[in-house]
Amino acid sequence: MSEAPFTPTGLDALPPAEVARKAESVGVTKAGMATFNVFVLSVLAGSFIAMGAIFATTVAAGGGELPYGVVRLLAGLVFTLGLILVIVAGAELFTGNNLIVMAWASRQVATTRLLGNWGIVWVGNFVGAFATAVLMYVSEQYTFGAGAVGQTALSIGVAKTSLGFVQAIALGMLCNALVCLAVWLSYGARTTTDKVLAIIPPIAAFVAAGFEHSVANMYFISIALLIKTDDAFVASLDAQPDLSSLTWESFFVDNLLPVTIGNIIGGAVMVGAPNSPARGAMSIWHRVGTRFRPCTPTLDTCFGSSSSSLLLCWRRSTVWLRPTVTSIRAIAMRTARALPRSRIAPIP
Repeated sequence: MSEAPFTPTGLDALPPAEVARKAESVGVTKAGMATFNVFVLSVLAGSFIAMGAIFATTVAAGGGELPYGVVRLLAGLVFTLGLILVIVAGAELFTGNNLIVMAWASRQVATTRLLGNWGIVWVGNFVGAFATAVLMYVSEQYTFGAGAVGQTALSIGVAKTSLGFVQAIALGMLCNALVCLAVWLSYGARTTTDKVLAIIPPIAAFVAAGFEHSVANMYFISIALLIKTDDAFVASLDAQPDLSSLTWESFFVDNLLPVTIGNIIGGAVMVGAPNSPARGAMSIWHRVGTRFRPCTPTLDTCFGSSSSSLLLCWRRSTVWLRPTVTSIRAIAMRTARALPRSRIAPIP
């Protein structure tokens, strides 16, 4: 006896297949939004993530007496505020929008729209995060706790700008895999409470583990650079930090660039591609690597003049990776069906 199809009722969460289709639909909607609306919502998202970073920095301040893991756990739990605000308020976050690749893989979103959305959202996130950092600097909140908040902010900034390039990419990959999984889980939720509970574990995990989030770093390093300009405050610290690696150049080149690359790989390739409702991970391969379409005898040369030959007529455009054997066979059969039936021998 076959099982009845799944029909979600009440407060039941969506099954994985439905979550994948919802993620694809959301991607189409995001890619089709007006540029100005995307930018405004991305500025909000940058500010929301900055709020989570402010919360985490404040909680971690003065926690040197606690075990390292406990401090990281507490910081991670409170940092979840950022993504909760993004998801519930409907803002546009660069790392979460890496899942638009699912709609792109199924050819519902053009490449130009995908990259355009990512570019606009990244810039908007930076504007929101940096503006929040400036506001926090003006408020002098970093002087609270006898300077412990500012010292913690400086320590975080120095640690992030001291990473190796490949190390930053790897940490960025791991981070956005967890962030996109949090977004993925929220797509299956039916209430705000469900979304909040789905977001907390993955986000707390990436912060506790020390992974790198490009948008969060837009705040963390910005506020550290601004605090560095307050010579009187830095001189008043008991433990003088080494701020030689904390520069605007290291901010962009040594951190934001590799972390952004890692975030894209972690979100689009490690989460988006395997869960694509189109053809799974191979949908990305086909979309990037090959583009084939059937031709007609009047436009292209057909090979194989004997009646027993399988006529394969191709028009190739932008081919730089070879498709799989299965894909070749599928394309050949579609091409054969597109030609006049009288010229095609029956396929056994």
